[in-house]
Amino acid sequence: MATVDTRWRANALTLFPEMFPGPLGVSLVGRGLEDGVWSLETVNIRDYATDKHRSVDDAPFGGGPGMVMRPDVISTAIEATLAKSPDLPLIYMSPRGRPLTQQRIHQLSAGPGLTVVCGRFEGLDQRVLDTHPIEEISLGDFVLSGGEMAAMVMIDACVRLLPGIIGSSESLSEESFERGLLEYPHYTRPQEWNGQMVPEVLTSGHHENVNSWRRSQAEKITRERRPDLWTRYVDENPDRAFP
Repeated sequence: MATVDTRWRANALTLFPEMFPGPLGVSLVGRGLEDGVWSLETVNIRDYATDKHRSVDDAPFGGGPGMVMRPDVISTAIEATLAKSPDLPLIYMSPRGRPLTQQRIHQLSAGPGLTVVCGRFEGLDQRVLDTHPIEEISLGDFVLSGGEMAAMVMIDACVRLLPGIIGSSESLSEESFERGLLEYPHYTRPQEWNGQMVPEVLTSGHHENVNSWRRSQAEKITRERRPDLWTRYVDENPDRAFP
């Protein structure tokens, strides 16, 4: 009887498989990879090229700068990967995609894993996106040299939520975005540094006051730095009175 792999799995389709695992191979996430908590497989898109030069791109129809990844090559690579991992959602890192949120990270982390396509040049031929059930995801309103680093960021965000990666689940629940707010400030020893003191409430030992201070600080920081998040937070908490 074949053994079912229950680990969280990540497949990365890329022209530069040597970039992986990169930062995913160190610290807590890297330890989880070594311990078999999750797995990572790279797929070299160039292996699916059919000409002697192993071409993966060509000039865009209609003219213009740059090159476009060929649909025949990338689609064959996708199909071969999906044949092995049909249960994994297919994601393409693209500045045209929906912004990545902590909510989506939780959804992906709770599933069996993901298959991510790392684009290069001017991106994929549109017909590939129209043919396959690809979810386009963006890290923000900026452009990278390729999708590999964006894919690593997304994979890291998912893996760190897996059981056994980070020791304290409480530390995860206190992070930015988990409650719709940015995180409150943190302090440690020494209590006085560079003429600045740790806020007295944090050394009072009064846990209710500490929690209240942290909540108010998180709200203040969110209101000042991310008005979009603050508006959503206020709308989602209609019973609370805000200053």
